[in-house]
Amino acid sequence: MQEQLNQLYGYLHGMWRYRWSALLITWVVALLAWMFVFSLPNQYTAGAVIYVDTTSIMKPLLKDLALDVDTHDELKVMSRTLLSRENLLSVIRETDMALGVTSPLEKEALVERLTKDIDMRGGGKRDRSNIYEISYKGDSAEGAYKVVSVLLNNMIENTLNSGRTDTVTAQKFLNTQITEYEQRLSKAEQKLADFKKANIGFMPDDKGSYYGRLQRAQESVDNTRSALRLANQRYAELKKQLNGEVPLIDSTGYQSSRAQKLQKYQELLESLLNQYTDQHPDVLALKATIAELKATDNETQKAVPATAGSNSDAVVEFNPVYQELKVELSKASVEVEILKVQLADKRQVMKRLKDDIDVIPEVEARLSKLNRDYEVTRGRYLSLVERRESARLAQDAGQSSSNISFRVIEPPIVPVKPSGPARLLLLAASLFVALGAGLAWSFLKFMLEPTFFNMRQVSEKIGLPVLGTVRLYLSPQHKRERKLQLVSFLSVTCLLLLVFGGVITFHKTGAELIGSAVADFSQKLGEG
Repeated sequence: MQEQLNQLYGYLHGMWRYRWSALLITWVVALLAWMFVFSLPNQYTAGAVIYVDTTSIMKPLLKDLALDVDTHDELKVMSRTLLSRENLLSVIRETDMALGVTSPLEKEALVERLTKDIDMRGGGKRDRSNIYEISYKGDSAEGAYKVVSVLLNNMIENTLNSGRTDTVTAQKFLNTQITEYEQRLSKAEQKLADFKKANIGFMPDDKGSYYGRLQRAQESVDNTRSALRLANQRYAELKKQLNGEVPLIDSTGYQSSRAQKLQKYQELLESLLNQYTDQHPDVLALKATIAELKATDNETQKAVPATAGSNSDAVVEFNPVYQELKVELSKASVEVEILKVQLADKRQVMKRLKDDIDVIPEVEARLSKLNRDYEVTRGRYLSLVERRESARLAQDAGQSSSNISFRVIEPPIVPVKPSGPARLLLLAASLFVALGAGLAWSFLKFMLEPTFFNMRQVSEKIGLPVLGTVRLYLSPQHKRERKLQLVSFLSVTCLLLLVFGGVITFHKTGAELIGSAVADFSQKLGEG
């Protein structure tokens, strides 16, 4: 540790020899740095804070009815395009910043400076508060205010107008596409109609394709053949039963029963006539029943053959079983004939389908292709019409603009006090830089022209043992001169600190004086 301290003391002793030149350099650097800081123009910062509200009562009401716009993505895009070159050129034109620009290079430099000086925060991936901050730092308070105002207006107008413009553009595009698909749909319908007209008789029905129709025709033939076989069996069985029955049967009490029934009906008719007229429905029905009984008795008496013998009271009547079997046999015969005709027709249909086995499948394949093309075109057409109606509804309801509302939390104002540069900090830093420059100069001189203050340094430098040293003798006059030099050095150093205090105290006045001097000098150079 002692060795390091000795080495440090050696450095300080050697640097002390060059204190006056180091102090001079410190003064020069400090004065130049302070002049430079004072010459820096004032910077004025104007800002605005805006809240973007993306919630709207129209959004849930128009859900699934109108086009839904992702407002967060739209705001992100607008915040990025706000600092695009076109927008910055628009800001330059509206704020009259291009009046002093005489070349394209100066305009590009102005655009780059605006890009660096404009700060926009908010709307990031993690920031979902929808609060945006726009700030700009410029040389003029009025200019900074104008830039922020123009940026704020552009952001609001571009965001609101972009939705309306997009909706109108979308409607124009949809109308063009709908017109095109409408023409294609008409052509497809006409082509399908012409194909159906040209292939009448070969078109598939609503029950399926050709092979399905052929299979159903075969099944229908088989079913009809089975039904015909059963009908023939039933007809044969009924005929066999009919042959086992007789058409007439004897009935001893038949006549008396018929007479009693007829008498009963006559009495009932007289009773009804006492209550109603001859045109009453019950009277007419009863008269018809009595007439039918009398007619049946007459037919029976005519059909019964003359009989001899002693039993003259015996009568005969038709066998009801025989009559019923005869009716059923007639029905069975008709059913058999009908089934034969149906079987012949179905066989003819199946034969016709088999004959057209090379034509109908090809027609069905072409029809399927035409129907598929037609359905695709029709589906696209209906989808485009639905989207156009959604876009129109969104435009009518103000969907594109009502989803976003802007609330200016802090409007831009003309800054009264400059926001920069940080002169106090820069002035203090200049002093430290000047002190560092002086110390660096003295250290460099010491390293180039080293001195020794003890025997060990000399011995280490020459590599030989040092037998002894002779101390410097200072006379009283020399001591007084050294004290005077030390006092002078400390006085000049304190003067530097006093000047630094004055610079700090009057930094505003100094900045104004130096700034006006620089402006006058620049004006003279421009006039010259």
